Amino acid sequence: MIQEDSLLNVNARAVAQLAAQRRLPSIAGIEFVEAGGLIGYGVDFPALFRRAAYFVDRILKGTKPGDLPMEQPTKFELIVNGKTAAALGLSISRTVLQRADRVIE
Repeated sequence: MIQEDSLLNVNARAVAQLAAQRRLPSIAGIEFVEAGGLIGYGVDFPALFRRAAYFVDRILKGTKPGDLPMEQPTKFELIVNGKTAAALGLSISRTVLQRADRVIE
């Protein structure tokens, strides 16, 4: 498991390639799996941005920002990279594949 941060995001492809060379299954954030990592789990950013638009609308209509509630993300994505799984010789269970929001083939 790789903690997602800005350093990983900048070097996601290199880290994913290194993990594949060492035949290490890996899980990290969404950007990592799109760069070639095995599994990605993280915040659904489009849903987060849509929710942010709600707050912008409220502020533009006169609500003071301090009067708005603080919210945590409620929608998360699970992405499985089937190409990486095949390259590592791994089979991902049908249950995980069915729960995945997206499977990269």
